[in-house]
Parts: sequence; C-alpha cells; structure tokens
Amino acid sequence: MTAFDRALEVIEAMNREGVEYVMFGAMALAAHGLVRATEDADFFIAPEGENIERLKKALRSIWDDPQIEEISADDLLGDYPSVAYFPPDESISIDFLTRLGEAYSYAMLQWEEGLLDGIPVRVVTPRTLYEMKRDTVRYKDRIDADALRRKFGFSEP
Repeated sequence: MTAFDRALEVIEAMNREGVEYVMFGAMALAAHGLVRATEDADFFIAPEGENIERLKKALRSIWDDPQIEEISADDLLGDYPSVAYFPPDESISIDFLTRLGEAYSYAMLQWEEGLLDGIPVRVVTPRTLYEMKRDTVRYKDRIDADALRRKFGFSEP
C-alpha cells in the first residue's frame, strides 16, 4: 500500500471516529488539484482531550501499535503542540498539530469540505494553504505557493 493510500485510510478512520481535523501540506495540494509527491500527511486537530482520544481510536483501527498510546493531550496542548507519528512498517509519517507557532492554530484555519480520491476531507482553503506556504524558507513550499497562486489567481503580496 502506498503512503497516499495509507493517508486516505487515516482520513477515513478520522471521519468515522468524528475527529475534528483539517488537512494541510502536500496532501491538501492534491485535494485542490495540484499533485506533488510526498511521504507524509499533515493535520491540524482540535485541541481538546476528547478529540485527541478519538484520533488515537482512529489510528488504532488501522495499526496495532502501542506507540499510539504515547500520543497525549499534554503533547498536543503544550508549548510545542505537535506529534509526528511513524506507523510501524510503513513508508508514511503523519504530523498532527494543534498550533503552528503563533501563526496558525486549529481554531483560526479557514477550511472547506473537499474530496480526495472520493473520500470526504476537511482541507484548508487554497488561499490559506497559499498563505501558509508563500513565506517559508523551504524551496518546495515556495514552489507550491507559486502553483497555488497561478491556479487560483492569487495576487502576490
């Protein structure tokens, strides 16, 4: 199974368990029709203990991995609110965060319902994704931002 297929499986599991999430990053690009190879999936999740428990239940429905229990509300609600999960024997990594520095938090994201390979997904809007990527130092983010700008007609700042 490819990393993309596994990411879709995670999305389906989060939908099934009622996880409040918003996808961003390269997978969000794909949801907006701009496909770029990636080996990870990125999700903001609502910063609530019950939501984090639903996330863990969703992950356990895919992987029998005791490390899932190490994902904690303390981590996702603390000073560095992100967790990178590396499922066993998989080529995908999954980043879950509730806040990205002071720039973005789950509550402030603009998102929309979309489809990714026919699966319903909550995804940041093209404008939000563009804003997230345009001023980073990573070259691939600037390329992504330019592709979003051209596709959706955003003006440069």
